[in-house]
Amino acid sequence: MSELHPLDWGFMELEDTDRHISLGIGAAAIVEGPAPTRAEFIAWLQQRLDRYERLRQRVRRSRLDLTAPTWEEDPHFDLAHHIRWTALPAPCDESTLQELIATELEQRLDRDHPLWQCVVVEQLSSNRWALIVKAHHSMVDGVSGITLFEQLCDPPDDGPATEPKPAPVPSGNGLLDLVAKGISLPVTAPRFAVAMMRSLVPVVFAAVTPSPASSLNGPIGQQRRYVVARASMTEVREIGAVFGVSVNDVALAAVTGAYRTILHQRGEQPTAEKVRILVPVSTRPTDATFVMDNRISALLPYLPVELVDPVERLRAIHQRVSHHRARGEAEAERSMLAMAEALPFAVGAWAFRLAGHFPQHSVAALATNVPGPRRQLTLNKREVLEILPCIPIAMRLRTTIAILSYHDRLFFGITGDYDSTPDIALIAEGIESGIAQLLAQAHLTRISRARDSIE
Repeated sequence: MSELHPLDWGFMELEDTDRHISLGIGAAAIVEGPAPTRAEFIAWLQQRLDRYERLRQRVRRSRLDLTAPTWEEDPHFDLAHHIRWTALPAPCDESTLQELIATELEQRLDRDHPLWQCVVVEQLSSNRWALIVKAHHSMVDGVSGITLFEQLCDPPDDGPATEPKPAPVPSGNGLLDLVAKGISLPVTAPRFAVAMMRSLVPVVFAAVTPSPASSLNGPIGQQRRYVVARASMTEVREIGAVFGVSVNDVALAAVTGAYRTILHQRGEQPTAEKVRILVPVSTRPTDATFVMDNRISALLPYLPVELVDPVERLRAIHQRVSHHRARGEAEAERSMLAMAEALPFAVGAWAFRLAGHFPQHSVAALATNVPGPRRQLTLNKREVLEILPCIPIAMRLRTTIAILSYHDRLFFGITGDYDSTPDIALIAEGIESGIAQLLAQAHLTRISRARDSIE
């Protein structure tokens, strides 16, 4: 058995505080050809289960929740608990698939069993099928989740798949560890508080300082909407090369333009400091590529929705993200989680429960960018055409955007609250329009620079 880390069990505590949310994250792979038979799919998946022992483990909570939850082998593991079969109704197109993904995001995973699920979706138009893979956020983050998906796919043609290394088992689990932490609490708690004051003041101030009122922040229901935007990685890299920014900057600039559009459509002024966004940052070292847990921190920049010119928005995003990184926000949050390991579980659990009940008004949205597979993937010898990322909403964030690169394409999976975001398609349209505008400006800038060099 091994303990869940603070951020891992923190997601479970957060889910427990709000009956409207489900913290499963995942991806929908669109695959060419007819769907496999049940026997084919089960046999294919069975061969891959042994690579990850976590897929056979469930969460066990301690008596009275005195110590952190642990992963333990499910003595009654049954693969049938984790596979569902469904078919799309007419017209069997992408909109009906997106409705199904939204429904899947509403459903909580069964904690009596390992926290993952596969849904085989038949009858997708144009001779295709889909596989929705979902896992609880306590088990994976974006990077470990897409790594898991890639490992479930067929190995590359030029060699065997890289075998995942087993996760290290932390020491000190149980009553003895609880007593030790209790004895050290008078020492560790003051150090914890001082460290938070020194390194987390900017982050905490940003998190608790309310932004101007926005329809993007507010109570959420249980039902979801889901849409997708797409872009060419070749075009995104071209934009980045012309303006000297990263792929992530270009993606966030397009997201900024989309939120500017939706605020206008709702009759709200896109003023400065109107939209603060949570941007998760991976802290996963290369030697933990195959470890199934959470290794993330976050930045909290404002999106420059007040700027009209798309290139000015791009440059502003680049400057703001660079500023937040230089200020050490990601490292500060990572340090806080590391220090939380030294505290008794009950103290940390209380903090997460309080955060779940706290009606935060400072953050309006979340956008996370995960580098995906560069090679062409196949599932049981069937080519994976697209991978659509999907993440949950929570804590009054009425929309979240998962950004995933795959095989020279960039996919934006947008999740929204059903009742408060009926116009979610405008976000997808705004993202695609924003990329197109930046690409046009990049072409004009390149032509202008070429003329200047000739003259």
